[in-house]
Amino acid sequence: MATPDIDELFEVKNSFYIGNFQHCINEAQKLQSSSPELRLERDVFLYRSLIGQRKYGVVQSEIKPSAPAPLQALKLLARYLQSPENRSTVVSELESQLSGNVDLTNTALLIVAATIYCHEENYEGALRVLNQSDALECRALMVQTYLKMERPDAARKELKTLQEKDDDATLTQMAQAWTHIATGGEKLQDAYYIFQELMDKNSSTPVLLNGQAVCFLGQAKNEEAEGALQEALDKDPNNPDTLINLMVLAHHTDKPQEVASRYLAQLRDDHKTHKFVEDIKMKEEEFNRLVKQYAS
Repeated sequence: MATPDIDELFEVKNSFYIGNFQHCINEAQKLQSSSPELRLERDVFLYRSLIGQRKYGVVQSEIKPSAPAPLQALKLLARYLQSPENRSTVVSELESQLSGNVDLTNTALLIVAATIYCHEENYEGALRVLNQSDALECRALMVQTYLKMERPDAARKELKTLQEKDDDATLTQMAQAWTHIATGGEKLQDAYYIFQELMDKNSSTPVLLNGQAVCFLGQAKNEEAEGALQEALDKDPNNPDTLINLMVLAHHTDKPQEVASRYLAQLRDDHKTHKFVEDIKMKEEEFNRLVKQYAS
């Protein structure tokens, strides 16, 4: 009896979803298949993992103009993330593609479009794109988008759809954990257990460890949060979520100001266009404007 395609790519996809990008790349490179469709899907996750590792130049150089449409979408995302000064051009190109007859089986394009719209804080646009597909990943990204909009009610409703589709899927479990974190209170412990179970089944990654750290911070378990964040830092010293959470922890534990300042300096150096960095810059400019106004 033939093994279903989904099983052949399970390790590749699952590694990507939990943020184990190098393992995803390794597994994708080992996977040989006679099916062109499967090879394309494998390549989609390989290049998405390279984007997850911030290797935008590699993605752009390897994906040729003759590559299939899903890979072209990933090339567009790499361009968007690598060149902040050209983002408006990339958004225009994306909207031009979406204005025609969109191939709804091209899940990569829908995910890329929603990702770019979320970066642009155009959450309505992201939801409009994602709502056209029943793919599990599109629905999980809808949960995440609703949470960015501070709409936990809508996120919980979308989560139920995910649970009806596949309650045991890694994406469903992660979406449930995100929703629990947004709910807070006793749900933080439930979210912690979900992240722990995913680590027990797979491996610890900065994505999962940061999820646990946020649960610990919400429960004032600062020592446990520090342990999770230090492990995340060992795995990726430049992960922006880890650096932000370490800043929060430094403030909670009254560490010397230079500790938090060091993490912020690293964020500013390596993640200039991160929303957290841009928000701080905007607040600093507003503060300086007010100081000048009252000084005069």
